[in-house]
Order: sequence, then structure tokens, then C-alpha cells
Amino acid sequence: MARIRKQVAQINVVPMIDVMLVLLVIFMVTAPFINPAQVELPSVGKTSQTPAQPLEIIIKASGEYVLKNRAVAGEEQVVAKSALADEIAALHLASPDQPVVIAADKSVRYEEVMNTMALLQKLQITRIGLLARPAP
Repeated sequence: MARIRKQVAQINVVPMIDVMLVLLVIFMVTAPFINPAQVELPSVGKTSQTPAQPLEIIIKASGEYVLKNRAVAGEEQVVAKSALADEIAALHLASPDQPVVIAADKSVRYEEVMNTMALLQKLQITRIGLLARPAP
């Protein structure tokens, strides 16, 4: 009686393993020759210009606006809300790179702070910040 042979389908993975080992060796040999990208960070000692002292807009709980120019030591002036834009525009023309900081009392409505920021943006002032006391 004759035996019937079945064909067995197999995939030979030995050549694939050989290729993978060769690639691994190539990557291991070439990896030390590749220089990683280096970022040169500026150091503090290289700055030649001191940062500008900000112009503070203080919004008190009573709704009173006070301008405090830190570039001119001790100069504070109470300003009406209607004249605030004119005063800031005049100070901004004198020193256009001076940053402006808004310091509002914690009981002042957030809407007042946003209105002040919108006013500064209308005056083309781009360096605007908010002043806050750090938590103890």
C-alpha cells in the first residue's frame, strides 16, 4: 500500500534572524559616532542690558487707579479712569520698551482687570503682566 504524503507549509525564519543581527551590529558600531544635537543656552553673565523697571497700574478696592513708575523711583500718581489711557500713552511714548504690570486688589472684579488689559492692547503695548503676591 502506498503512503500519501502531505505537504507542510513552513516559513524559514533563520535568514531573517541573521539579517536582524547584522543590522543590530551595524547600529551598535555606528551609534558612538553620531553627535547629539547640542543647545547653547545663554548664561546670565552675558546680558549687557539690565531689565527695564515696569510701570505699575494699581487698581485699589475702592476703584481708584494709581500709576507707579518704577523707572522713576517713588513716583506715584492717582489717575481717573477716564484719563488712564492718556497717561499711559504719554508714559509709553517716553519709553516704549518699558513693560506694564497690573496689580489689582483681590476684591476688584476680574472685569476691571480685563478692561485695563484691553486698554493696554489698544495702545499697542505688548509687554503686559499681572502682579501677584506669592503664597506663604
